[in-house]
Formats: sequence, C-alpha cells, structure tokens
Amino acid sequence: MPFAPVRADHFVARERAVSESDAPRGDALAVELARRAQRGDREAFGRLAERFHGVVHGIALAHGPRREVRDLVQEVFLLALRSIGRLEEPERFPGWLASIARNAARDAHKRARGAESRERKLEGELEGDFVAPDEPPCDEHEEAERALVAVRALPEAFRETLILRLVEGLSGPEIAARTGMTHGSVRVNLTRGMKLLRERLERKAVR
Repeated sequence: MPFAPVRADHFVARERAVSESDAPRGDALAVELARRAQRGDREAFGRLAERFHGVVHGIALAHGPRREVRDLVQEVFLLALRSIGRLEEPERFPGWLASIARNAARDAHKRARGAESRERKLEGELEGDFVAPDEPPCDEHEEAERALVAVRALPEAFRETLILRLVEGLSGPEIAARTGMTHGSVRVNLTRGMKLLRERLERKAVR
C-alpha cells in the first residue's frame, strides 16, 4: 500500500494534547492474538497483520528507502510469522514487531545507499547524452512530496512518530500501544517534532 498523500498544511494543524488518563493501557486484543498466533493460529496472525499494517508501513516509510516500502512491509510480517514462536512475552508483541520493522528498514536503507551511489556515478557519466522530456506540473503531488521529504529529514525519533500520526493517521495513544513506546515519549516526540517541522516549513516558505 503506498503512503497516503499529505499536504504541507496538514503538518501545521494544531495537534490535540493527549493526557495520560486518556491513553489506553496496552493493546489487550493484540496480546490475545499474539498468544493464539504462537500456537499456530494463522488467522490470528492475519488479524495482527491487519491491525499493525499501518505501524509497519509507517516505520518502513520513516527509516527505509521509499521505493522499497511495500516490499519491506511484507518482509517484516514474514519475519514476524517465522519467529513469533520465540517471543517469550506476548505482551511485548507491539514493541517486538516495531523493532523488527526498524531493523529491516535500516538494513534496506544501508543497501540502498550503496546502490544509489553507483547510480549517481552512472548518471553523471550519461548526463551529457540524455535530455529529460518535459513533464506536466503536478502542484498537489509536489507539495505532498515536499512535506514528506521534510518529515523524513527530521531526527529519527520525531520522524517515525510524526509519520505514524500524520501519514498513517494513528492517534498518540494508538502509537504508544502499537509500538511499545511510552505515552510520555510519544507526546514529547509529537510536540517537539511538530515544532521543528513547522519551523523548517516556514523557513522554506520564506525562501
């Protein structure tokens, strides 16, 4: 599934504050499904995949190469399916899955950097022999791309949390419950990340 198109003005909208009293205490359904999946229940694992697809997609988008996001999502769930029997505490499933997603995305990013370096060298050699055709403007798409690029340029912790909030549409409590992060950490990352993102977008607008 490709990332949802986003506009720059989405990023400057006021975020609703999340109090500790409003936040859910974990994800009881995920724990029960994880227990069943450990016993070989494929249907239960399928429901976990549906429930956590947005989280895995968001993490892949935050840390991995853009063009490999879809493949990364499939890879993460395949890895999780193969190793869920070794998960000692089903209560830790959200954080465990998020860690698998981060590791897979970062590994893919490292591989892609080497490939991109080779591609840039080849492009430089061919630059004088190729003239790109004119493409019709697409303001809305370009704006969404610029906004996403700005998010992906943020520090890692802010980047992941903001993508889960603004691209995947998860609330602060949902992010906490489905990644294993504390509610306080999510709240801080959203608040500081939004502030930093606004500042960067405003500086670009002035330029």
